[in-house]
Amino acid sequence: MRARPPQVAFWGYPAVRAPVIASWKGLTMTLRSIAGRFLLLTAASPCLAQQGTDSARSWTAVEAALGRSASIQPGGIARFGFPRSDLTVTLDGVTLKPALALGGWLAFKPLPANSALVMGDLVLTENEIAPVMRALQAGGVEETALHNHLLGESPHVLYMHVMARGNAAAIAATMRSALAQSSTPAPAAPAAAAPVAVNLDTAAIARELHVSGRLNGVVYQVSVPRSDRITLMGEEIPPSMGVATAINFQPTGDGRAAITGDFVLRDAEVGPVMRALRSNGIAITALHSHMVGEEPRLYFMHFWANDDAVRLARGLRAALDLMAVKK
Repeated sequence: MRARPPQVAFWGYPAVRAPVIASWKGLTMTLRSIAGRFLLLTAASPCLAQQGTDSARSWTAVEAALGRSASIQPGGIARFGFPRSDLTVTLDGVTLKPALALGGWLAFKPLPANSALVMGDLVLTENEIAPVMRALQAGGVEETALHNHLLGESPHVLYMHVMARGNAAAIAATMRSALAQSSTPAPAAPAAAAPVAVNLDTAAIARELHVSGRLNGVVYQVSVPRSDRITLMGEEIPPSMGVATAINFQPTGDGRAAITGDFVLRDAEVGPVMRALRSNGIAITALHSHMVGEEPRLYFMHFWANDDAVRLARGLRAALDLMAVKK
């Protein structure tokens, strides 16, 4: 009975049978055959053939469906902003800038075959909740949280967190249909940038935080990623998809600033961070989840204060020191 050729396996791919090698010519032909089969297996593999092909994807269809341009983030994430510049919201005598606490957003992570994992946060008034949710659910977009981020603001605003996975352009079309049920304004035509006077010592704030931020108008925005890997539905979720601690400063005069944002926490960090913030005069305005099914489980702690900006930055740093954040 003729002996069966030995099996050759390649990094988890199905084994192929190699013929018995009887000569140098046979060895050459065998290697060519195995290489050809390996290339076929690679072409058929979603983890190798498609690796790296989506990071430079064109988001033209998604931009057209949403009616606005994307800001491309690290890892090829396409992020879209939906600031509620139509709303005049006040809290503790401060008129909130959209960049401080009224900036809705969507982030698209590219997946194979023009699909995407989408996450976001919509800023809505109470009467907008039901029609927006109805339109989202009709298009297969899930709502993963609905709650406050602030306390005592007028008018009251709510935050609807969303998630979807599928055809990127179809999800974008659903999002646009849903946002049409609200008064979220269309993007304004770009205007010539005028000089903006910012009454805020951003250099001193950065020194106290040990992290530099960027100005968005007059609001100084700081993002602090976590050091651990976060996944949802088998996909890694990068910081730009809402899993980095966000800290925003809006100047209120005489070196003071209104601050708000959210700390992204593991369960063991919740109590220590809450105590650190409160001991530094920073109020806790919400503690809740934003996602469903993420690993590890995350909690989002929102805060508010209006005081000396540098002193507040020092208090925020005391809280960051109790978390697993990237150095």
